[in-house]
Amino acid sequence: MKDLIDKLEQDQCLTKKEYVTLIENRNDKLAEYLFEKARAICRRYYGNSVYIRGLIEFTNVCKNDCLYCGIRRSNKNVQRYRLTREQILECCRTGYGLGFRTFVLQGGEDPFYTDELLVDIIGDIKKLYPDCAITLSIGEKSYDSYLAYYNAGADRYLLRHETADAEHYARLHPAELSLSNRKQCLYDLKKIGFEVGCGFMVGSPYQTAECLAEDMLFLAELQPQMVGIGPFIPHHDTPFAGERAGTLELTLFMLGLTRLTLPAVLLPATTALGTIHPKGREMGILAGANVTMPNLSPIDVRSKYLLYDNKICTGDEAAECRHCMEQRMKRIGYSVVVSRGDPYRWKSESEGKGLVT
Repeated sequence: MKDLIDKLEQDQCLTKKEYVTLIENRNDKLAEYLFEKARAICRRYYGNSVYIRGLIEFTNVCKNDCLYCGIRRSNKNVQRYRLTREQILECCRTGYGLGFRTFVLQGGEDPFYTDELLVDIIGDIKKLYPDCAITLSIGEKSYDSYLAYYNAGADRYLLRHETADAEHYARLHPAELSLSNRKQCLYDLKKIGFEVGCGFMVGSPYQTAECLAEDMLFLAELQPQMVGIGPFIPHHDTPFAGERAGTLELTLFMLGLTRLTLPAVLLPATTALGTIHPKGREMGILAGANVTMPNLSPIDVRSKYLLYDNKICTGDEAAECRHCMEQRMKRIGYSVVVSRGDPYRWKSESEGKGLVT
């Protein structure tokens, strides 16, 4: 098993069978071997820096009906909300004062926010904070919509693929959503020039080691700059309410594999990790992650944006989240840095192999 980890470190990819073998035969000793390598690789590119992104959850209205999601359109128990442009800008103002230089605008696929409105919001943020990066996480859109956001000043786009196995994808989503379209969106985003993030749940219903191996192969193919990996956590108002949550142990292992597969990737230690274990985010950093995303959303809406049960930090002020994260990272030997935290970029094949900042 250690030979396979060494091979992954050298080649940045394994065969599907080799990924499955590693996942199915993992143990504590092997995991620590993996994490040591993942930390060393991460430090090679980013030192002991942990980058913070200011998360603004601006709408919990969603037209989709994904079976695992707490804000799915069929959930009639959700108290829906939408932030105004002024509220979003106020979140940015607060975040900028706290040192955030990346704002993540995340929401359900809400038709209220037209391309015109989103372009105006993006433009306002860029005008007020030109030294900041804007990340969007608002789901599947057309090529023209993505292009409009990019031209308005958006820098990054997060679109988790959730699973790269088509059959598994179909068991987690309604019939109108498809893995092929989700992948096409990601390729469109890369073509336009966005720094692209994908990602997947660990431990979702019907998931197998083969599914996770497909995820790793897709990461190697897509070569995203960011990857969001978190454990599946059930929500009580979804069809998966009675399903078992994903484990911390397997999620951390997948973080480590991802760091070796994509050495220069920006890899968050997610809120979901902190939800399933009090020190889950710290453990994520020690498994190879290097990003955290404290919440800048207004306190009165945080408890309404529940994709899963028992989400942490729904009652904290933005300054509390920022200070808490700084102290948590300091205790494990890492430093939260005030920076956009731009990813390293792979040169194209025509430019020759290597990395450029």
